[in-house]
Amino acid sequence: MDPDDDVMQALAAHDQRVARSGRSIWVGAEPTYTDRFSESPQWLFDALGDDKRDRALKMLARLGKHEHGAAILRCVGRQYGGEPHPRWSVGIYARRDGARLWSGPPDPALAPPPPTPGTASDTTPNPPVLAATLSKALRSIGLNATTLQPPLRERVVFRTDGTAPPDCAAKAPALARSSLHSERVVGAEVEDELAESGNYLIVCSDTDGVANLELPKIPDVELFGRLLGAISTATLELDLPAVMLSGHPPPVDPTVRWTTITPDPAVIEINMAPVACTVDLLQHLRDLENAADQERLAPLRLQYNGVENDSGGGGHITLGGARPSVSPFLTLGHLLPGIVRYFNRHPSLSYLHATDSVGPSSQAPRVDESLHHDLSDFSLALELLKRTDSPTPETLWNSLAPFLADPSGNSHRAEINIEKLWNPFLGGRGCNGLVEFRAFRMAPSPETTAALAALLRAIVTMLAEQPFDEPLTQWGSKLHSRFSLPYYLHRDLKEVLTDLDTSGLGLADPLVELLLRDRDLILAERTLGSVHLEIRRALEFWPLVGDVATQERGGSRLIDSSTSRIEIRLRPTDPNEPLDQWNVTVGDWSIPLEQVEDDAGPIALVGLRYRTFVPVRGLHPTLGAQSPLTLCLSHPRAGHWHVSLHDWHPKSEPYAGLPANVDEARQRREQRCVVEPIEAKTIASTVSPPRDAVCDQVVDLRWQQPKAS
Repeated sequence: MDPDDDVMQALAAHDQRVARSGRSIWVGAEPTYTDRFSESPQWLFDALGDDKRDRALKMLARLGKHEHGAAILRCVGRQYGGEPHPRWSVGIYARRDGARLWSGPPDPALAPPPPTPGTASDTTPNPPVLAATLSKALRSIGLNATTLQPPLRERVVFRTDGTAPPDCAAKAPALARSSLHSERVVGAEVEDELAESGNYLIVCSDTDGVANLELPKIPDVELFGRLLGAISTATLELDLPAVMLSGHPPPVDPTVRWTTITPDPAVIEINMAPVACTVDLLQHLRDLENAADQERLAPLRLQYNGVENDSGGGGHITLGGARPSVSPFLTLGHLLPGIVRYFNRHPSLSYLHATDSVGPSSQAPRVDESLHHDLSDFSLALELLKRTDSPTPETLWNSLAPFLADPSGNSHRAEINIEKLWNPFLGGRGCNGLVEFRAFRMAPSPETTAALAALLRAIVTMLAEQPFDEPLTQWGSKLHSRFSLPYYLHRDLKEVLTDLDTSGLGLADPLVELLLRDRDLILAERTLGSVHLEIRRALEFWPLVGDVATQERGGSRLIDSSTSRIEIRLRPTDPNEPLDQWNVTVGDWSIPLEQVEDDAGPIALVGLRYRTFVPVRGLHPTLGAQSPLTLCLSHPRAGHWHVSLHDWHPKSEPYAGLPANVDEARQRREQRCVVEPIEAKTIASTVSPPRDAVCDQVVDLRWQQPKAS
């Protein structure tokens, strides 16, 4: 370990604290990357695209070159509404102990360029010959295998129980099935009726001059390893330069690592193999980041106007055990209810590192958002679990699943996603003792993702030792007002960190610094007279627009993103100068400021909500745009200023291109804030905002009457 790597050292200390507790909490992550300079549909909103697939394969090749003895698999991916075929999925399958699983020719992504056609080294695959050679190799390791009769001579079927497999479609019609990659996936996952009957079918083909073997659904890792060995033997005997392995995903247990790259709207997603500690997680994340960077893929987007967004695909983190039977969520019946209660108590865990789209219509709504703030039945469900000694996995699942879902009932889209905890409706993927935390955006760095993983593991360890059964908090309007502001999210997260410190599971400063996300939220800072003005981007809760039921069948959903929210902080430059004489007005409204404090001293605080543009489809069609937002900042002795926050270039000029880096993006944000001194006599008389426009610390300017032109 690099002694100068402060983050790695902090993670090592965290891993040691978790280990001392006697808990084994494995962690996996799903980082997503995009081409932030591309404006093609596949990198903006579509899931599929040729360039996306090519870049994913090149990224896989970079990762695979360091995985000696691993198999490259091109499996059937998931299928979503409106898509005619399953998505592709490419991955690396390796043993955790380093033992070799694959000795055959490389996947084309890792193979050297093919020779010129017609040369002596040109080896064209012959599917029937490959099938016959593979059948022989399978028999040599004790499996009863045969090639099918014409016209299906390119197909091999084998059994493991010593009985003879069928040798023609007349005996088993499914032996003539078409490619899995061209069929619709019906149900939760791709099924294999032949494999369920004990007949394992392998289809050999020639795909653009490369041997392709479509593999069956194999039930266990030991048999899959034997199959890979037989395929290696057969393909080497035929001196094939490259081989593609496709078909069903492989079996997984604690002895193997299975990392996949798949497409998602606007991004490619990496489903990382879980690891036992955050030190290993960070190293793997850095390897991924390096491979992505070499393929010009980024974890974030920088908009023309300087706004920093995540990749657009989220950055979920999953916790569990090495295998389902040792998952802490299944062995400790009080743990998962305690986590749900704790997350309800601390909105910062839901919002501070969230994607741009949050709230009930998002991809990861909180349980109190899904239930429209009525928590009575959910409170009862938690109480009944509390009364149950050692609830079974089935009881946990059946008690919590109806509530941990989005408002439409989709259990996949929930902040705390338990669809892979003990779900009988998800096939082999459902009963794995896993909990996925979906509220996190794709972090801007591997270090931030690892810090978030450490935060979750520390919370889980704390709640495993100290059951948390406090009543659910009915936040009401405060959830989407007070906790839309970074100030309150930071304050809340510091309470979580204090809890961890008290429990002996505190996180070191390098991790805390990463967790207290702030720099990308700052829009502008100015010193005006005796006060320092800070303007931050706050959370806005965008609604779905139109026929939501219809949108559920598509790959993406339409939201109204025309409303923005900002946080205003005023800090005295002189600690002896009070803030109570500073005034903020917008139009003819006098904006109420709350007097609060943070570690740096007193603050005058308020949030402002306004409409930035008029959407083609959205809410309030008669409401005009309120951009640029202009406020008046004044003090009877220190001076008076107009502060205008533009959503685009202040002079409405085009930008030369996207920002080259984060520093340039932040410069553009600063340039959008224009400050002009004004005379006191130009300040108009003001009134208080109407009651409907004020909720906790947020003033909704959309209620303001526009000035007559």
